[in-house]
Amino acid sequence: MISIQVKQLTKQFGPVVALHGLDLTINPGELFFLLGPSGCGKTTLLRCLAGFSIPEQGQILFGDEDVTRLEPHKRNTGMMFQSYALWPHMTVAGNVAFGLEERKVPEAERRRRVAEALASVRMEQYADRKPNQLSGGQQQRVALARALVIRPRCLLLDEPLSNLDAKLRLEMRAEIRRVCKEFQLTTVYVTHDQKEALSIADRMAILDAGQILQVGTPREVYKRPACRTVANFIGETDFLPGSVLGLTGGNVTVETAAGRFEGVLGDPARPPAVGASITVSIRPECWELSPAPGTRNVVKGRIGECIYLGEVAQYEFITGGTNLKIFERNPRFVDGATRGELYATVEPEDVVVLTI
Repeated sequence: MISIQVKQLTKQFGPVVALHGLDLTINPGELFFLLGPSGCGKTTLLRCLAGFSIPEQGQILFGDEDVTRLEPHKRNTGMMFQSYALWPHMTVAGNVAFGLEERKVPEAERRRRVAEALASVRMEQYADRKPNQLSGGQQQRVALARALVIRPRCLLLDEPLSNLDAKLRLEMRAEIRRVCKEFQLTTVYVTHDQKEALSIADRMAILDAGQILQVGTPREVYKRPACRTVANFIGETDFLPGSVLGLTGGNVTVETAAGRFEGVLGDPARPPAVGASITVSIRPECWELSPAPGTRNVVKGRIGECIYLGEVAQYEFITGGTNLKIFERNPRFVDGATRGELYATVEPEDVVVLTI
């Protein structure tokens, strides 16, 4: 296992700056996700780690070794591409063995390591097949085995599940995490799929316009977004503009069009001043509906549009000041007969006050 450090990394393509002085540390054995919208710089950063792109400024360290300008084949990284990039004329075993042949590994050891790699992804019975005889999920496993067989220092994955259907993606999420932890690999995984990242990442970095907006565990990023862009990208949320009435430690009292709320700072390092304009972020599933008012963080309104999904209902909650999106688990207020005046309540820890 190795750590990966990125120090003040800048990458340009002509006049366009794709990465702006990034600083990032990935811990040994960590399954680390780079997440963000298209064009945010996540694939560019991955290509810099792999050696396919050379940055104009900054450093990349694998452990204590500076690999910033080292050729890709000398970095000993396993790369798995979005398209899988399997050789169509080779068998499964031949595809997996290709990297070992390039490294002049003796045939006996090569056969043994290919068998081990295929067994690790549960594909040993398909060793003699060609890629076009495999399903998308099976091809994905072969590509993963090919990346693992060279015993890389770290594994780099570029949206590996984007070509699979929804059911296969769910299966392969757990499979990729199992393999990475079993081999104790430091893994960097690029995706734009929020659920994919939330379900299997140890930590993640959210990028936008070539800059890192926030780094943290899935729970930290989801529950405490540091800015509006992160809150909007990860999951769904209600945004309420408002102003600060008071601060006590990390707790904030704000006034919004929907009413007065007690909440917490998304980024404690940037406390707002009293009277400053802010944005409140509240996840739809954090609201609780009741026919009786609560004691704090209460909004009075009624249900408008409703989408019933069985275990949850998605409501448009119409208030005097604004309309909210509310997700009710084990729905009780779907029936039109119960849709009179209601009260929506949210705990202060779920009211996140954002200054940017």
